[in-house]
Amino acid sequence: MRQDLRDKIIRVCAKKILAKGEVVGVSFYAFFANKNNDPELLMEAATWWIETHKLDHFEKATKIKLMIEAGV
Repeated sequence: MRQDLRDKIIRVCAKKILAKGEVVGVSFYAFFANKNNDPELLMEAATWWIETHKLDHFEKATKIKLMIEAGV
């Protein structure tokens, strides 16, 4: 996964954790606008989330943030 997407995921997760606490959940859609303006980047995130790691639709933001920071 490209670094700018990793950075964005970390920022979004951190913001959601700060606003709603450690138990807040996210889906990979949380990192994108509500329109399909970058399908390649969306598919990159979806592939990482669904195919590579077989994550549920919603996961804890803390889990995702830690995975990205660890380079998983």
